[in-house]
Amino acid sequence: MDKIRVSICGYGNLGKGIESEISKSKDMELVAVFTRRDPKDLDINADVPVVKVSDAKEWADKIDVMIMCGGSATDLPEQVPEMAKMFNTVDSFDTHAKIPEYYDKVNDSAKKGSKTSIISGGWDPGMFSIMRTYANAIMPQGKTYTFWGKGVSQGHSDAIRRIDGVKNAIQYTIPIKEAMNRVRAGENPDLSTGEKHLRECYVVAEENADKEKIENQIKTMPNYFSDYHTEVHFITENELEEKHSKMSHGGFVIHTAETGNGNKHVIEYSLKLDSNPEFTSSVLIALTRAVYRMNKEGQYGAKTVLDISPAMLSEKTSEELRKELL
Repeated sequence: MDKIRVSICGYGNLGKGIESEISKSKDMELVAVFTRRDPKDLDINADVPVVKVSDAKEWADKIDVMIMCGGSATDLPEQVPEMAKMFNTVDSFDTHAKIPEYYDKVNDSAKKGSKTSIISGGWDPGMFSIMRTYANAIMPQGKTYTFWGKGVSQGHSDAIRRIDGVKNAIQYTIPIKEAMNRVRAGENPDLSTGEKHLRECYVVAEENADKEKIENQIKTMPNYFSDYHTEVHFITENELEEKHSKMSHGGFVIHTAETGNGNKHVIEYSLKLDSNPEFTSSVLIALTRAVYRMNKEGQYGAKTVLDISPAMLSEKTSEELRKELL
């Protein structure tokens, strides 16, 4: 069986997780890692070339799928539309409010190159998106609520680290228990974004940085913090390493509805993750299998998890899936 030739673009926490998961996949092989840094400075585990992103076009016929591992704030919106002209791509763009316009840009690029790009994969957007869609399809008259955490948000942490004067940062998303209890009780409350979650930020500032300015930029950042009660704590680099180095996360999708003669129903789906980047990597690996197959079928352009049949994601054959999992 020919293996899917996969490359990684960006070698942070997510890229490292992808590298590890590819090594466990029977139908894939890693062929290159792309970076904006000097390739000589990148210490990777796999025995494959490390290549400058600017040289990507030279690899167009050597790669089946490029997994994009940059941040959603600035990396992916710039990189993916360009890469999608040359490669089938998978990414985890997670700025929910900007997904429609991001989809349009990637879709245009991928179609021009007869390529396929799965955008916004992971667990939310991603697996939680699927659960919301199933619940709304089954009981469209109900209400759906999504709660995240408590855990580290990679995208929000990355957004803070992009602020001038920030050396490092970690952001925790914390669900408000009272709101969750009201939803589970079937009250169907109308909850604003800020009534469902808190955001707690731990920031290591550069020496002589304006901390008051940094805190204001965090709290007023649209699509990330401006709609939430946000707490900002400035700490040392040692404190960050000792107390905030784990990348756990998780969350809940809860859908409540009534059918028939007032019968109440609750659909609840949850994830409890020791490592956010490692789990996200596992989802992106499954999507890599799907994007490769979809491209072979001539399904060009941008796709989301809502466009993919479950069988497309699995290493198992259709016969095995019917026998073992249906």
